[in-house]
Amino acid sequence: MEMDARNLPINGRIKARAAMSNRTGRFEPYQRETFQDGWEICEDEQRVDTVIRDEKAKTILTKNDSPDISFDRSINPYRGCEHGCIYCFARPTHAYLGMSPGLDFETQLIAKTNAADLLRKEMSRKGYCVKPIAIGTNTDPYQPIEKQYRVMRSVLETLLHYNHPVSIVTKGALIARDIDILAKLAARNLLNVGISITTLNARLSRSMEPRAPTPERRLRTIAELAQAGIPVRAMVAPVVPMLTDHEMEQILTSAAVAGARAASWIMLRLPNEVSPLFHEWLHRTHPDRADRIMNRVREMHDGKDYSPQWGRRMRGEGNYAQLIAHRFEIAARRLKLDQDLPELCCSKFQVPGRGTQLSLF
Repeated sequence: MEMDARNLPINGRIKARAAMSNRTGRFEPYQRETFQDGWEICEDEQRVDTVIRDEKAKTILTKNDSPDISFDRSINPYRGCEHGCIYCFARPTHAYLGMSPGLDFETQLIAKTNAADLLRKEMSRKGYCVKPIAIGTNTDPYQPIEKQYRVMRSVLETLLHYNHPVSIVTKGALIARDIDILAKLAARNLLNVGISITTLNARLSRSMEPRAPTPERRLRTIAELAQAGIPVRAMVAPVVPMLTDHEMEQILTSAAVAGARAASWIMLRLPNEVSPLFHEWLHRTHPDRADRIMNRVREMHDGKDYSPQWGRRMRGEGNYAQLIAHRFEIAARRLKLDQDLPELCCSKFQVPGRGTQLSLF
């Protein structure tokens, strides 16, 4: 069986993992090469355990100025994501840590255990300018390790204490655990939530998103949040050409029935190391259509696997991209999901013990 330099299987099936290799990150000075270890008899499935490391972060708010996203600051309670979605555009961030965007991203996780403390210090700073904080834009704040570490819950408790607006994106059903806090934020118009659903096919989901909740469970999560009065956006994300695109209308219909108030979509993105990892997965799991899928992807990005240009990277260009956008528009309008969630309130923000926000100045 082929192994890489970290003794992780390359061509064997890895139980409950999407990545099939531990490809070297682009910042590493050396490349790892696979080799035959001489053993022809092996188990059908190999197991790679999750390793979690605590981190005392120095900062917690990440600022951005990208013109094609709606927020200018975000929080990522964790580095890496155990959900292990093969298409995850955040995988390349593990390369900055000297780890692989492949299996390392799914198995070598870092918990920012002091996130709430740092957030309190940041929001208490004189001159702090209040704008909605986005959480879940990089790695999922409700991935399985949150059950143990509760970093996200501590962040939410802090935001509630300060009356600070927040927008959450997740596919994790664990968010329902925090409905007691989320409902209070929503009642003050300080919260909206996006639940991403890639497919309604449980078998395909288990292959693409091996440790994420099933599609059915995500729909139940939408229903639970909606029943608690929490505004929920259904996110058809990502749309994978020739694989999940035919499900768009059905996903939107199911989400509307569950209680979603709005919807959005994002096309498959394959930046940097994500592209070869997705290629590996695609040729192993769907060899009959792998070339057609990639040809469609390249059709939307000037013949390349990905184009990072603002305004195009999340939607693509060309006839196919326009067709998906048109189908989404028609379905969302029919289901009354073609509306924005209520704008989050910033005027209620208050530093505990300091009076009103105006006293900051």
